[in-house]
Amino acid sequence: MTTPLRLSLRQLQIFESVARTGSTRAASEEIALSQSATSAAVNELERLLAMRLFDRAGKRLLLNDNGRELLPRARALLEAARQLEDLGQSAAARLQSVRIGASMTVAAHLVPPLLAALYEDELQHAPHWKSSVAVGNTSEICAAVAAFELDLGLIEGPCHDPALDVHAWVRDEMVVVASPQLAQRGPVRLGARELREAVWLLREPGSGTREATDQALLPHVRSYRRSIELASAEAIRHTAVLGLGHAVLSRWVVADLLASGALKEVRTVLPVITRQCYWVVHRDKHASAALQRCVDVLSAGAPIL
Repeated sequence: MTTPLRLSLRQLQIFESVARTGSTRAASEEIALSQSATSAAVNELERLLAMRLFDRAGKRLLLNDNGRELLPRARALLEAARQLEDLGQSAAARLQSVRIGASMTVAAHLVPPLLAALYEDELQHAPHWKSSVAVGNTSEICAAVAAFELDLGLIEGPCHDPALDVHAWVRDEMVVVASPQLAQRGPVRLGARELREAVWLLREPGSGTREATDQALLPHVRSYRRSIELASAEAIRHTAVLGLGHAVLSRWVVADLLASGALKEVRTVLPVITRQCYWVVHRDKHASAALQRCVDVLSAGAPIL
């Protein structure tokens, strides 16, 4: 005889929302439920499991060890339920519905040809179009894939989340660049002293570009004495063109500016800087038809470039 299930997907959905937002008030607004009903659902879930899932700190609810153990399992069940609902779509719609996340350089330079490889022959005839591309830095994309908010992540830096399967994809070359006027002020080849004295235009921590820059420069400069932190490669490009500092950027990002002469590649004592780009999926993610199609294209490597 089958034992009836005591837990419901709705309870797990409420728990996940409270865990992510940190309060029953914020969760109730997100899931269109009253705050009292949200609190009652959390209390009932804790009663059914015979364990506390949150530590109460005023109006804040903070996951305890039990809650942290439950959260990834709850998210996996909710994701499986979403995929079951998707079975109601047509086969064509399922092939065209995928949530991709990409770090900024990858989104600008690699995602468009990837989408073309996936959908170029079908776009004019597709009755449905539900795919989406979210853009963030590497750590943000990994976090979203780990939370099942995205089906697939394309990143330009290492991923350290144990919940994700990480696959090497293509390699990117990084170059040191500056405006022609700034480059002409220094020696032909920047040594360790010039690297330490330079103003560096940097991405924010958590960015794959920042991690590659740190790995290349910090062994030589120890710390950035003078720097300007900017939230996108595009902002760094424009700032470098104005002569405000040196930057380490993907050759994909600066190829047009190098060709036009707006930026100049700067010779340094640094070795050649390359970084590995990756695609990541959740270890417990069921591969839908759309996701499997993406994986097949990505597994082929660089031909889409």
